[in-house]
Amino acid sequence: MSWVLLIIGGLFEVAFASCLGKAKETTGMESAYWMLGFLLSLTISMFLLYKATQELPIGTAYAVWTGIGAVGTVIVGIFVFQEPATFWRLFFIVTLIASIIGLKFVSSH
Repeated sequence: MSWVLLIIGGLFEVAFASCLGKAKETTGMESAYWMLGFLLSLTISMFLLYKATQELPIGTAYAVWTGIGAVGTVIVGIFVFQEPATFWRLFFIVTLIASIIGLKFVSSH
């Protein structure tokens, strides 16, 4: 169950980073709503990370959580914010995914 919470927490990390990107693109009340989404997503993400670390090693959990957030945010950046999808960018995202999978397999829990 801790791995499920960790993955969901990582997805909420993607949400809070995406909300920051949208807040940057907007003004007024729309920006305030995106910031509210950021704060809500941040709170949920941190809480789920906390719950996951009650059973998983902190180093593994934090690395996986940030990795999910990083990979997800790059994917959102490419598809939502039209950021470049260069060969090297995609190559290093794939290596990051491989590292996250590797950490899960070598974790003692």
